[in-house]
Amino acid sequence: MHLSELTHPNQLHGLSIPQLEAIAQQIRDKHLETIAASGGHLGPGLGVVELTLALYQTLDLDRDKVVWDVGHQAYPHKMITGRYNQFHTLRQKDGVAGYLKRCENRFDHFGAGHASTSISAALGMAIARDLRGEDFKTVAVIGDGALTGGMALEAINHAGHLPHTNLMVVLNDNEMSISPNVGAISRYLNKVRLSPPMQFLSDNIEEQFKHLPFFGDSLSPDMERVKEGMKRLAVPKVGAVIEELGFKYFGPIDGHNLSELIATFQQAHKIHGPVLVHVATVKGKGYEIAERDQVGYHAQKPFDVVTGKAFPAKKPTPPGYSKVFAHTLTTLAGRNPKIVGITAAMATGTGLDKLHAKLPQQYIDVGIAEQHAVTLAAGLACEGMRPVAAIYSTFLQRAYDQIVHDVCIQNLPVFFCLDRAGIVGADGPTHQGMYDIAYLRCLPNMTIMAPKDEAELQQMVVTGINHTDGPIAMRYPRGNGLGVPLMEDGWEPLPIGKGEILRNGDDILLVGYGSMVTTAMQVAEILGEHGVEATVVNARFVKPLDTELLAPLAQRLGRVATLEEGCLMGGFGSAVLEALQEQDVLVPVKRFGVPDVLVDHAKPDQSKATLGLTSSQIAEQLLAAFFSKQPTAVS
Repeated sequence: MHLSELTHPNQLHGLSIPQLEAIAQQIRDKHLETIAASGGHLGPGLGVVELTLALYQTLDLDRDKVVWDVGHQAYPHKMITGRYNQFHTLRQKDGVAGYLKRCENRFDHFGAGHASTSISAALGMAIARDLRGEDFKTVAVIGDGALTGGMALEAINHAGHLPHTNLMVVLNDNEMSISPNVGAISRYLNKVRLSPPMQFLSDNIEEQFKHLPFFGDSLSPDMERVKEGMKRLAVPKVGAVIEELGFKYFGPIDGHNLSELIATFQQAHKIHGPVLVHVATVKGKGYEIAERDQVGYHAQKPFDVVTGKAFPAKKPTPPGYSKVFAHTLTTLAGRNPKIVGITAAMATGTGLDKLHAKLPQQYIDVGIAEQHAVTLAAGLACEGMRPVAAIYSTFLQRAYDQIVHDVCIQNLPVFFCLDRAGIVGADGPTHQGMYDIAYLRCLPNMTIMAPKDEAELQQMVVTGINHTDGPIAMRYPRGNGLGVPLMEDGWEPLPIGKGEILRNGDDILLVGYGSMVTTAMQVAEILGEHGVEATVVNARFVKPLDTELLAPLAQRLGRVATLEEGCLMGGFGSAVLEALQEQDVLVPVKRFGVPDVLVDHAKPDQSKATLGLTSSQIAEQLLAAFFSKQPTAVS
């Protein structure tokens, strides 16, 4: 069977091991071909090919439910659920999504882009099944990195309390999340992985006793105690913790041995109650280059399959915001031992791997545990340290109560650095950094800023480190900077709550925030070509807002437009409207940002065009709204 003919996972039923192995190779070939051409997540999907095929051969996907944690390990799932022929469109506008989406395919039973949610969702489905008196299997597939997330442990704790609720958890253990895993759970799994395979020891002990004279089919209470004692002695490393939590444990098993996988899954499906199957896999399996560099090949830009090297850029590009942030923070940390950088399993993404390499004692990776990261930072701040929590905007959402309860209420000087703020592109709705302006600016004691370029980011890093009057946050976008000259020394903090005028004009006030300041300048140039002169302000801060600068300008010019790369509801434009109203400056204000919609996966420029946020689109709307000029006047 060719993979292009496979439109339903149940077609795997009855296939021989050689046939499944042939399909596995087709999956890997398509996976490599697609990611090499367009970029995307590489290592996770390559590591679960056999796991996926074996699991699905033992399930009836017309009835049974599988929940994949995060989703970028589910590319094989996508290919065997009718999307093989469209897989080349992965992560492209109107193409196959990089994560699971319930609206994309009926076999995507639960969508997720943030880790550690699968066990909770699958348990919810299992409880709903039992309440309705239905009969189907529910399976959660979760990586060992995701087990560092507290939500996964909460779900395991709950499931273990429900001995009559059938649930299978498949632990895909490849010793990695994006970077190598950290913490006690990772150390424990390493010990388990190196232990001899003894998954059926408990059952075997019982069976042996039953064959002895006088015992028969039942064991006396004394012999039950003997059995449990032998089990504890013999299995100190193999799943003892999991079984103490109420799960039946199988593993660790070879995640690339189809026969062993199928046999184990079939056995595990017969267990009543929660069961965990521990599968040891190799991230990047089948592509030697990815196997050797599992961090670098977690995700890749387009690359040459033969060499594994990314295609060179057509022209030199400025350094990325994350790189500039990391360089600046590492430089400052070298001068100030109180600075501590904190990441939640995103060392390479945030650039904090540079801090780790130079100053490991001033670096902390907590694993996929944003809640813990924030309260840990609060504890560090209590003792006079300067904690810098570098967390993607979309992931900081997971720690909202900790920001409120542990940081803002106690007014602790934690510096939040929100990478990937705004439109992020191919990762889609689960990763868009749309909401941080709105969810942070409503919090008492919080100061919030955003740089217009990479040089101003350097100044804001200094500002955040020097700010000791309470929490402060800085948002910055994904991708490369603008190419402005960087400052190598002599950085000075910015005055809190003060913006700057970048351009003067007498017809309209354009107020840009963060990445949209450059767009505001471009809009001003287009308006100038049509006889409209704009004043452009780089707000720098949304809280406190520079009302002393903005209110008189708005009053004099009589027309205001705000530009932001975030949600309009409660965002930067809303802050300007509120401030002007409080100052009794009642002039028309037009806000440009992301409306009340989910932004799907596409290139950022494509998303901005769809949302009407390009400089030409904004200029057209302003000319039509304020100056009675036809939108078609702008080329």
